[in-house]
Amino acid sequence: MIKKFLGIAAIVLFMAAIVLFTVYPVIYTLLGSFKTNMELQAGGSFFPEKWMFSNYVKAFKEAQFIDYTWNSVVLSALTMVASVLTSSMAGFIIARYEFAGKKALVAAYLSVMFIALGPITLYPQYLLMNAVGLTGNLLGLALVLTGGQASNIFLVTGFIKSVPKELDESALMDGASHFRIYCSIMLPLIRPILGVVALFSFRLAWNDYITALVFSIPNPAIKPLTVAVVGLRYSANAAAEWHIMTAGAAIALIPILLVYIFTNRQFISGLTSGAVKG
Repeated sequence: MIKKFLGIAAIVLFMAAIVLFTVYPVIYTLLGSFKTNMELQAGGSFFPEKWMFSNYVKAFKEAQFIDYTWNSVVLSALTMVASVLTSSMAGFIIARYEFAGKKALVAAYLSVMFIALGPITLYPQYLLMNAVGLTGNLLGLALVLTGGQASNIFLVTGFIKSVPKELDESALMDGASHFRIYCSIMLPLIRPILGVVALFSFRLAWNDYITALVFSIPNPAIKPLTVAVVGLRYSANAAAEWHIMTAGAAIALIPILLVYIFTNRQFISGLTSGAVKG
């Protein structure tokens, strides 16, 4: 009985620690966005001594939030559509067909999942996009962010493997092409996992900073919101204005939180369906 109680207590403490370390930075940022710059840098009280709502007004004006939010929405939407299409096609082929080099391809995808390349790939990606004339625009940036989605492909592959292969064979006997099977049979059946992929890719594109910063250098007008918010750290006289940046970060959280609120049921059902079927 004591061992059971100690085990439960350890689990509760562990989960409480995870929640604390996850939620505390967000709460600190939100409260810091209402402080003066001097109070925020001094690191005094946890709550603001005086609630500076003007920080949000200043951040909204200086960051041109409407323009850069639109850039982020377009970028995230393009990345989401491209990710859903490519991962569903790749997952369908890997799950349903045998071809030369399939094992090597799967091994390569697995290596990408476990080896973090990070900024190492930025320079060759930039050179590639520059060679095809896609630097300085949101389409090129979306294509770069679409790459490296091995986890999405494996999610779709596992979900498709749970769909009876007899459906494909029956459609082939009726004269359907492989592309028709993919469009008319497979896509409707794997909608739950495609919703998960869509949310993952949207979040990735919305939160990306390094790649967006590099690819927006030739054309600052395409900067997404994450890059614009970090730019709020410095004012016109080069003084650090952390209170304005935290206010901008708080505003930038709102759209992605709204997306999660309205899609969390689809997200959870997609993951649980794949877990049960797989």
